[in-house]
Amino acid sequence: MKPYVYITRKLPEDTIVELTEHFEVKMWNHEDIPVPRETLLEEAKNADALITMLSDKVDKEVLTAGENLKVVSNLAVGFDNIDLEIATKQGIIVTNTPDVLTETTADLAFALLMAAARRIVEAAEYVKGGKWEGWSPYLLAGHDVYAKTIGIVGMGKIGEAVARRAKGFGMEILYHNRTRKLDAEKELGAVYSSFEDLVSKADYVVSLAPLTEETRNLFTADIFSKMKNSAIFINVGRGPVVDEQALYEALKNGEIAAAGLDVFEKEPISADHQLLQLPNVTALPHIGSASTETRTTMIKLCGANVKAVLSGDGPKTIVNKEVLK
Repeated sequence: MKPYVYITRKLPEDTIVELTEHFEVKMWNHEDIPVPRETLLEEAKNADALITMLSDKVDKEVLTAGENLKVVSNLAVGFDNIDLEIATKQGIIVTNTPDVLTETTADLAFALLMAAARRIVEAAEYVKGGKWEGWSPYLLAGHDVYAKTIGIVGMGKIGEAVARRAKGFGMEILYHNRTRKLDAEKELGAVYSSFEDLVSKADYVVSLAPLTEETRNLFTADIFSKMKNSAIFINVGRGPVVDEQALYEALKNGEIAAAGLDVFEKEPISADHQLLQLPNVTALPHIGSASTETRTTMIKLCGANVKAVLSGDGPKTIVNKEVLK
């Protein structure tokens, strides 16, 4: 029998040809509705490989549901939805999709920064809502971006790509990271800063931090109180790094000026969530890497990883390398 591959979202057939030619492949039949938990568990009992989304909880129950599972290929750079320790203990390879979405996500991060700064979404809705009845000097006045200070929290590849865009806008670049990035400092003039100094000095605080035990609830009420009243907070990293109640209070009380959010603590976010009721919040549905070209490349990389593992070859982008030892 051919190895069995289960995919937790409906993907275009032409992006998984390499899989369907060699393996038995089945997909959940919705593009934007998550696979039900019970379905995922049932499929995991028989699957040799799973292709999963960041929103799928791949925990011990899933990883130990059957005896055939060899690889979980996550359609994302992040993999905090997967119990890596259990996967490794079970000898299951976990892969992700790094590098291919760097520039696309950086485009979105900077676009979100500019949209929040210049109130682009609010202004577009103002016109479409028939509210534009004349011109006035401060009508929907926002904040300048050029020559301001950007503070990047999480200076990975995406952070460096955002910094390159900021340099083009003549911005002063501060960054905070677990390790110094000397090449970025030399190439971009980026300045390493402590977290506290960064949030107090930056006009734009951009979170690109991964979700770890250290970064969970990194942005608290105390941190927002240290920011400038004119500061704009951008999150294109992970939702749970932010205390959303603290962010709401900071925005509502004028401790910071605005926020641009592509990620949230719980996704999808409810339309009645208090953050969405604020006019100074620009919210997006986690579309950081959502260009047609990049998403297609990510899907094909997931498929290539699955094919490599099931064919006895080494995967292209393995997360838990120790499983191969």
